[in-house]
Amino acid sequence: MFNAVLTLRLSRHGVDIVIIGFFAWIALLPTFKFAWAPLVERFSIPGFGRFWGRRRSWIMLSQLGIFLSMVAMAATSNDESLPLTALFAILLAFWTTTLEVAADGWRIELAPTQAEQGPLVAANLWGYRSAMVAAGSGAVLVAAWADWTWAYLVIAVAAFAPFPVLAAMRPEAEGAKGRWSALLLGVMVSLAILFVTAIATTAVGWVLLSAVQGAGVSAKTNVTPFVLAVALLPFILLAAALPRIRRLPPDAPQRMHAFVAPYVEIFWRYGYAVLAVLAFVSLYRMGDVLALTLSHPLWNDMGYSLEQIGVADGVVALSSSMFGVALGGWLTMRLPLPWTLMLGAVAAALGNWIYVWLAHTEPSSFVLYTSVAVDQFGNGFAGAVFVVYLSMLVSPRFAGAQYAFLSGFAFLLPRLLAGASGSMQTQIGYDGFFLLSGALSFAAIFLLPLVARAKGRVAE
Repeated sequence: MFNAVLTLRLSRHGVDIVIIGFFAWIALLPTFKFAWAPLVERFSIPGFGRFWGRRRSWIMLSQLGIFLSMVAMAATSNDESLPLTALFAILLAFWTTTLEVAADGWRIELAPTQAEQGPLVAANLWGYRSAMVAAGSGAVLVAAWADWTWAYLVIAVAAFAPFPVLAAMRPEAEGAKGRWSALLLGVMVSLAILFVTAIATTAVGWVLLSAVQGAGVSAKTNVTPFVLAVALLPFILLAAALPRIRRLPPDAPQRMHAFVAPYVEIFWRYGYAVLAVLAFVSLYRMGDVLALTLSHPLWNDMGYSLEQIGVADGVVALSSSMFGVALGGWLTMRLPLPWTLMLGAVAAALGNWIYVWLAHTEPSSFVLYTSVAVDQFGNGFAGAVFVVYLSMLVSPRFAGAQYAFLSGFAFLLPRLLAGASGSMQTQIGYDGFFLLSGALSFAAIFLLPLVARAKGRVAE
């Protein structure tokens, strides 16, 4: 709702393709979820946490944030003020990401081995992709029948539906009492947190937007070289810090501090091999992220109707991605992980290259549905394998925080480049763009020999 559906909404309102690309940077927010993941790991929301426990307390807060953010996006659905549209999309991205942090930590705690993760990841992604496709397809179809305001309101109500289910669940501790008082206190505290978060986001956004406008950045600015320079910066900083991290003794403050230890530990454990791992994960989902950014504008420019796009995003995407997720999860239990990772990279690349065919073919429902089916199968297959791989990299001591860091870093480079996708499209066209995005996903294969040999050392 803050990415694919929003880019289609902006396209229908005639927003410039370069500006639409800039909106893809909203998806950068989940990349930095490691910054607040330790809060989710350590604290609970007053009221909710007392009765339902730490992880469910954050999920309930996040669902309130998701609901109110989408209601605000519905109220500004004419997109007459793009900064306001961006503000509410950023808030939606933040609370969606916070919910994922809580859920991912719980999943890894439940199933710490590769054999256990395969089926659990498949089940998790089935639910995740069902919701994603239902939201995308449902919003587009409602917009076709009514307007974008109703589209966002309908999905907001659907997204809030699990909240009363959570509220009706049994307490964390047997025999705990005070459900209604815990619910009331939790809602009041949550509304206060949501208000403070919205004010802080508005202030930071105003400062950043003023700085960007002052620097002269506009729809005519080629931001690609700047984005590439920024994308390389984390690797340079990590390479410089690794020698010192590797020499840290067991009682070093950096390895003991609650907010720093999860991230120091993973670099201490893998050493210089972590650079190859991070480069691999950055490339592996590149095609999926870039395709998500410009696939909907491509369909719109090709003349496909909202009804056709809704069906493609619904029945076609859901069934294809489900099959891909199931096959990927099944193969991780039966093949060595490097082999399934290689198959996933090939599937993801083909899912991007199929849009080159679409861009050069006369529009028809068959062409659209076939392209989406190939794309979503590859996306689902690669996604399932990738989640298992990341889950095997983390330490059980810091499961939630380390997974948040790895999964966030994995999308840093792709989402940085996604923000420049509009600029790239104006230079090389849709066909060149999707050829490039597929090639970047395929390139991850060349790092597999290094990644397969990366073994973490055992702590003292």
